[in-house]
Parts: sequence; C-alpha cells; structure tokens
Amino acid sequence: MGEIKRRHALCLMGVFCLPLPAVSAHRTDSIRNLGEVVVKAKTYKEVIPAQTLKGEELRKLNSFSVADAIRYFSGLQIKDYGGVAGLKTVNIRSMGTNHTGVYYNGIQLGNAQNGQVDLGKFSLDNIEEISLYNGQKSDIFQSAREFGSSGSIYLTTRRPRFEGEKDANLAAKVKFGSYGLLNPALLYEHKISDNISAAVSAEWITSQGDYKFRYRRVDVSGALKYDTTAVRHNSDIDALRIDAGLYGLFEKGKWNVFAYHYTSERGIPGAIVNNVWKRSERLWDRNSFLQGSLEWHVWRGLSMKFNTKYASDYTHYMNNNTDIKLTDNIYKQRECYFSWANKYAITADWDVSVAYDFQWNGYEGFDLNKDHDKEHPMNTATRGTHYISAATAFTVADRLKVQASVLETFVDEEKRQRDKAPNKSKVTPGLFLSYQPWRKHDIVVRAFYKTAYRMPTFNDLYYTDMGNPALLPETTTQYNVGAVYDRTRTEGIFRNLHLNADVYYNDVRNKIVSWPQGPQFRWTTINLGRVDIRGVDAGAACTLAFPHEWTLTGKLQYTYQEAIDVTNPSDTYYRDQIPYIPWHSGSAIIALSWGTWSLGYSFIYVGERYNQQENIIYNHTQPWYTSDMTLMKEIRWGKARLRFTAEVNNLLDQDYDVILNYPMPMRNYKFGLAVEL
Repeated sequence: MGEIKRRHALCLMGVFCLPLPAVSAHRTDSIRNLGEVVVKAKTYKEVIPAQTLKGEELRKLNSFSVADAIRYFSGLQIKDYGGVAGLKTVNIRSMGTNHTGVYYNGIQLGNAQNGQVDLGKFSLDNIEEISLYNGQKSDIFQSAREFGSSGSIYLTTRRPRFEGEKDANLAAKVKFGSYGLLNPALLYEHKISDNISAAVSAEWITSQGDYKFRYRRVDVSGALKYDTTAVRHNSDIDALRIDAGLYGLFEKGKWNVFAYHYTSERGIPGAIVNNVWKRSERLWDRNSFLQGSLEWHVWRGLSMKFNTKYASDYTHYMNNNTDIKLTDNIYKQRECYFSWANKYAITADWDVSVAYDFQWNGYEGFDLNKDHDKEHPMNTATRGTHYISAATAFTVADRLKVQASVLETFVDEEKRQRDKAPNKSKVTPGLFLSYQPWRKHDIVVRAFYKTAYRMPTFNDLYYTDMGNPALLPETTTQYNVGAVYDRTRTEGIFRNLHLNADVYYNDVRNKIVSWPQGPQFRWTTINLGRVDIRGVDAGAACTLAFPHEWTLTGKLQYTYQEAIDVTNPSDTYYRDQIPYIPWHSGSAIIALSWGTWSLGYSFIYVGERYNQQENIIYNHTQPWYTSDMTLMKEIRWGKARLRFTAEVNNLLDQDYDVILNYPMPMRNYKFGLAVEL
C-alpha cells in the first residue's frame, strides 16, 4: 500500500506542476462565463422544484463527500458503513437505491452489477451544485433514461469562469485531520479562446481510518451487556481522482467532453459481531469514464441534444478470513451509452419532446481461488436496454404548468453460463402539475403521479450464491401533493423566506431489498412482494440581513415515513416497517456571516427503526443524532484569495450506528487551506 501512496503522490504532484499559460492576446470580453450560455429555446420554471445545495451554502457545510452533503435533503435515507472508506448509498422516499438516478454532469452513473452508486467516492472539491428531484427533473428536454428514475440526484461540476482579463484560474486546497487524514486537491482552468475553455482537477485522499468508537449493548430487559471503547481496524483508504473537461460554445449551442478516473485501495472493516473486532477484507477499485454532450438549437423552435458515454469499472475483492469464506474475486464492467433528445416549441408556452437512448452493459466475474486463468470468468452477463420517451410541457395563463411524459423500456438479457432472465418491456407514464392560485401571492400548489420500473441487477439475477434469474422486476407508483411559498425582498431584515410541504404515497410491487450478510461486499437479496409507503416532507429556510454586514441563514428539513410490508397477512412481519427506514428524521443548518468570517452549525436526527423485517424488540435500533460546526475565514492577499476552515464533526461525541454494528466515528476534526489565483 505504501507503493500505491507514492504513485498517487507523484501523479498528483505532476498535475500540480502543470505550467500556467501565457496570457492570451485576445481581450474580447463578449463571453466570459462559458457555463451559463442560453440556448434560444423556451424554458419553463420548474413544475416540481428541486432541493438544491450550491455555491457558498455548499462550501460552508462541513461535508467531506457528496454523501455527507445530501444528508440535509428531506426524504432521503443514507446508508453509511462508517469512516471515509465506508460504503455510502442513498435512497429517496424508501424506494431503494436502484430507483435513485445519480447524474454526473447530466449523464447517469451506473453499476449494472449491484445497482449501488457509492457517493462517498465523489468529493465536493469540484462540485458546484447538487440537486434532488422527486419524480423526475422538471425539464422535458432531457434523455429518455432520465424519465425512468423515481427520484434523481444531479451532480454538477464547476465550469470555467474568468473575471475581467484573466485567461487562467488556479485553485489549490489541502485538508488534514483526525485518523491520519490528508486530502490535497488542485483545480486548473484555462481559456483557450472566447468560445472554448478547459479544466483539470485532481485529488488524493489517504486516511488510516483507525477511529475510536464506543460499543454499548443492552438486552431486551435493559440490562447492560457490553460497554467498551475500541478502535476501528481495517478502515484505511488510499484514493486518487483525476478528471478533465473541455467546454465549448458555438453560435446555436454548446458542447462538452468530460473524462474521469478514480482508483482506490481500502479496507472493509466489517460488522462488530460475535466479539470480532478485526477484519481482513480488502477492496481495490478502478472506475473510468469518458462522456460528451452536444446541445444544438437547430432551427426556429427545434433543439437537439446528444449524449454519449463509455465506462469501464474494475473491482478486486479479497477476504482472507477463514471464519467467513476465503474469497479472491475480480469483477469487470463495461458500459456504452448513447442518447438523442429532441424538443420542439409549438408555441411560446407549449413544448414537446421525443428521445431515444441505448445502453449496453457487460459484466464478468472471476474467482481466483477456483480458476487462476483470468481469461476465463466464472460468471458473465450482458444486457442491452432501449429507452424511448415522449413528453410535453405547457403553461396556461402563466399560472398553471403541466408536464406529462411516457417512457417505454425494452430489456434484452443475455447470459452465457446459466439460465438467463427473460427479456422484458414496460411502459411508465408520468404527470406533473403546478398552479398559482393568486397572482399577488407567491404560493404554488403542486402534484404529480408517476410510475417507474427497475430491473434486477446482475448480482440479483446471476450471483453465484444468491442469484435467481426468475427474480421479478420492481415497479413503483408515486402520488404526491404539496405546496410551496417563496418570498424575496431586497430591503429590510427579512430577505427571503421559503416554506414547503409535500404529502406522498408510494406503492412498490415486487420490492427488492438487499443488505450485507457476513462480508460487507456480499449481499442477501429478497423480493418483499409489496411495500406501502406514506410520508410527509416539510422544509423551511430564511435569510436575515443585519447592519454591519451581519447575515443569518437558517434551514430546516423534516420527514415522516411509514414504509410497511403488505405482501402476505400470514407473515410475522406483515405491516411492519421495512428495515432501516425511520419514522422520523430531520436536519437543521444555521450559518452566521460577518464580513469575511462565517460560522456554521448543522444537526441531523434519525429516529428509531428496525434492522430486520420483524419489528420486535430484538431488532430495534436506537435513534441517533449528530452535530457539526465549521468556522471559515477568507483573506485577500494580493491577487490571491485564501480561505481557512476548521471543522468539528460529531461535536457532542455521540456514539451511534447508521447501520447496526457498523459504528461511526466519535468527535473528530478537520482543518483546511484553499488558495485561489
């Protein structure tokens, strides 16, 4: 592992040493912000607005990864297996990770093997905006596949912006903290011409991950069984991320090309069970993709958008623990993707769109304990998926906004060594409405109905120990009614106020539920049949402006969910809450700013839940909460801008598990320095 660290350090130093270009002779200031060009096509105010974190608000959160930041959205459940190296996945409104589409610069991240997108791999250092949509994105000019998710998370990286006469930007950051954390990062942007710019970003993360935790357990009578403080072992990580983007404009549109590479070695600490404190599982990852987009206003009201992507993923999992099972497996995935979307403006207030997507996934699994010939996999599968969508959006009297869509999905399975799953097709419609009852009041009532279809993953269907080619796909039907109030002022103390509330019902048929059994990397998967989900999301945000540059911002989120199994009345867990879904959860953020100083406090609460299907006392999991604080100071030093940060995470030193027997770190610290030129 020391050799890997040296290679990563040399690679990152090589990027740090990129020469700054000479100042361009071109001084035309007609286009300086390449990320905000407006294509000449009618756009609509969102029918169902997104929950968004961006800009200064995102920077002030003491969040290390995307997974840390999105905890402050309502209606989300994060599964966090502890520490920087721990797996971090998300689901929206209890519908499962596979129903959540995660989009990186507009193109979906995928994992056909297990459907799990580890959000802990995505740093916030080059993320400009995170948006969460329930149902789907409120824009019909999108790829067909985007209409297929029950909920979507969009990650948008920073695009080059140049002020005044600048032709280059350079930003260097470093974070260090508890448990041997070291996290340097670099961003370099260059203006090639008035219409073309480029950006390169690199980041290295290393941490020993040996954090202290408290292990306390009581029996059903309340008597204390265990209460000790221990150190988490095998939770180290060494990871490198490098990405590069090329962004361009032309007379009637814009384009971009983006390359991404991530490589890591990490320990998998495993569950604390049966008095076992140490694990020997290791995981190596290599994830790479190349993607491009072209948006073109062709003629009058006709616009086209093309997306394409090639991705290659490599995973090596090893377990030398003879108490579980000796394992030395390699998994390889490839993905090819193409999308063609068209939008036509019939009138100024009425648009229609048609899109076609094709996605091909290939998967190979190698068991090195059984067959040392890496050219002959133990398991292979391929899948071709066609998506065809049609949508329309229109506005009536500037008060009623309507968006409707229909998606047809065709799935072609090919399995060469065992029985393959049957081919499938499905039609899934959606209807979204918003209405402003009074013109003089900023109150909007909104509602939507949508169905979504999710195929079982390759692991669900074909994995050696748990695969079942006859596993049924999962279908969700969503109903949502809500209201939002927004008020913005330019004078006085109260600058803006936002209130929102939504009531929803989700009907999930043939729900597929997975959780780790034994080794974290291997999962048990079952069909629950039918799950009934009812919930309420509510939020409030306001900004107060005081004399002498004092500003106070507050944000509250609350979620109530009842997600029960209603498959079979004869089951002992009939009408019980499904595993790891709390009834109550919420978050609060408070930020106080004065000139170049800012102080932030954030609080997260997750209520009681159960870790197995039966809601009995033996499976009960206690609520948990955590508090974090951040202090930030910015300094101008010549042409450079310096930002110092100090963070305290888990301020009150709470001992808690997000997932039972995977303890989270207690109080820990991070310090950072960023320099921008």
